Amino acid sequence: MGAGKTTVGKELAKSLSLTFVDLDAHIQSQYHKTVSELFAEKGEAEFRRIEHQALREVSGFENIIISTGGGAPCFFDNMEMMNQTGTTIYIEVSPKVLADRLLASKSVRPLIAGKSREELIPFIAKHLADRERYYKKANIIYHANQMPSKEEIYLTVEAIEKLL
Repeated sequence: MGAGKTTVGKELAKSLSLTFVDLDAHIQSQYHKTVSELFAEKGEAEFRRIEHQALREVSGFENIIISTGGGAPCFFDNMEMMNQTGTTIYIEVSPKVLADRLLASKSVRPLIAGKSREELIPFIAKHLADRERYYKKANIIYHANQMPSKEEIYLTVEAIEKLL
């Protein structure tokens, strides 16, 4: 959350003339509900099953870049499936920078609603610690601690293209 998966993914897809697929948006279009609504109605276990099936489906598409939610690599065999069907990229960002980005974001994220910066940093650090063993299985790990200006996004895309 806040690492820039969707923003960088869209720009990278545009630069490489590929189609961009946001996995959460794909799920929402199939179920006509937001991810938050699905989570609330079905619970995490069922949502993760839905997410796994959607990932399996879009992983079969050609000439695409997929942006997943931050939890997707951590369930079932998702990370292995992604590594087998494409090149995976982990955009690594420190908890402090993520907190600053999320607090500056105009979008409302239910998991962090109402949290101060002081509460947000340890919350993010714990989530990253829990998930990092999955994220570190990515084919490419890109360190992106700069704040996301338009220029920085383009520089990130250029840097990732060189790593592909």
